[in-house]
Amino acid sequence: MPLPSAEQPGARPERTELAVVGAGPAGLAAAVTAADGGLDVVLLDAADAPGGQYYRAPAPGLGATRPEALHHGWAEFAALTARLGRHRATGRIRHLTGHHVWAVERSGADWTLHAVTGPDGKDGATALDARRLLVATGSHERQLPFPGWTLPGVVGAAGAQAMLKSGLVLPGRRIVVAGSGPLLQAVAVSLARAGARVPALVEAAGYGAYGRAPLVLAASPGRLAEGVRHAAALARHRIRPLTHRAVTAVHGTDRVEGVTVSRLDRDWRPLPGTGRRIDCDVLAVGHGLVPQIDLAVGIGCATRCGADGSAALELDDELRTTVPGVWAAGETGGIGGVHLALAEGELAARSVIADARGGPGTPRTAALLRSRRRMRAFAALMGAVHRPGPGWTDWTAADTEVCRCEEVTAGAIRTAVRELGAGDSRTVKLLTRAGMGWCQGRTCGFAVRELAGPAAGAGAPDRRPLACPVPLSVLARATRPEDGGDA
Repeated sequence: MPLPSAEQPGARPERTELAVVGAGPAGLAAAVTAADGGLDVVLLDAADAPGGQYYRAPAPGLGATRPEALHHGWAEFAALTARLGRHRATGRIRHLTGHHVWAVERSGADWTLHAVTGPDGKDGATALDARRLLVATGSHERQLPFPGWTLPGVVGAAGAQAMLKSGLVLPGRRIVVAGSGPLLQAVAVSLARAGARVPALVEAAGYGAYGRAPLVLAASPGRLAEGVRHAAALARHRIRPLTHRAVTAVHGTDRVEGVTVSRLDRDWRPLPGTGRRIDCDVLAVGHGLVPQIDLAVGIGCATRCGADGSAALELDDELRTTVPGVWAAGETGGIGGVHLALAEGELAARSVIADARGGPGTPRTAALLRSRRRMRAFAALMGAVHRPGPGWTDWTAADTEVCRCEEVTAGAIRTAVRELGAGDSRTVKLLTRAGMGWCQGRTCGFAVRELAGPAAGAGAPDRRPLACPVPLSVLARATRPEDGGDA
């Protein structure tokens, strides 16, 4: 059954017991677990198929016969999608694809979710009332600007992997993978397996730092085994790991022809005289992931600064946010990987079921809590190891674009701070327009805060009334007649 359109005057939104926003690993696990527990669930997602960024699958028209070859844990995902299919068939779950939730508001005891549908919201708008809300909106990639990073041929590391998973295409033939974080290893190996030549994996941090927390490592044997497998795969494909180094410049006229790799000190400052060139036709670069929390922050959910320096939602052991009736799971609570996301999705759903139906916890819930604590401890260690050092800002020259949407340079941001009195990133935005473009600071927000200095508030999230671009026609009609037509 389609939801009533916000464009239909007087239409009342349909109501459900639980709305889950995001059909990635956490949202998918939450939706099917809640439905297993007897709840009526609506699962909303911007994509056309479940799985999120992690379980991206090739489009059906590409004729891929073994999509599982590009993923780890495909069997678990297949089992979840099978459960989703069964619940959809019985009507217990309504899976709304192509729905971009742009705002949530309190409506008495319920939450009203507003969504636009289709590319850029061109297919209209819908609204939905839910007694409870679970946010599983995932994450996006963090970028640190440096000279040449806007040149064609520079792509996000996660973006390169997404191209391979969903389009079965490589961004180039000779690809340098760079940045920081364990995702880089998976990206480099995936590209090499698909036929690319990866001459170097450039890691700004060093993996030896993990050894400072032996108890956390001992409690995560699966992570250690994964590290060993990646190291073996890198060696098998002759990918050379270069630690404590970073790409500090990109060379080329019309597109990437090579990169300069420099050694870094402990604060990530390039050491003079250590730069050397590596020829390539693509640079796949990324410095980890950042929680996507616009929707939750917009309704007042509190945040904390994670070990990696980014803002994440503040959650209790049962995945409740600080706003009653709202839960969150997966990367919204801090970057931790797919296994943590799956566990948190199930755990959050069990908490919702207990809230809706009452009753004590189960042995399964207790086991999930213990597993979550172990995985969250490792996630905190991972975030601390790969957190960008303060010296990375030395990579930028005065003419290095930081905000690509508005073409704001590092020099303009520094001028706003040093000469115009900007003491925080909001004032920098007002003076320079940094972060006011199409992406609304999702790409440049971290870099702008860092360049603005400590007073800018590391990890402080931006609060926006809209979680995604919305056509003006939708905003104009997003009114409630019973409220006297106030938007």
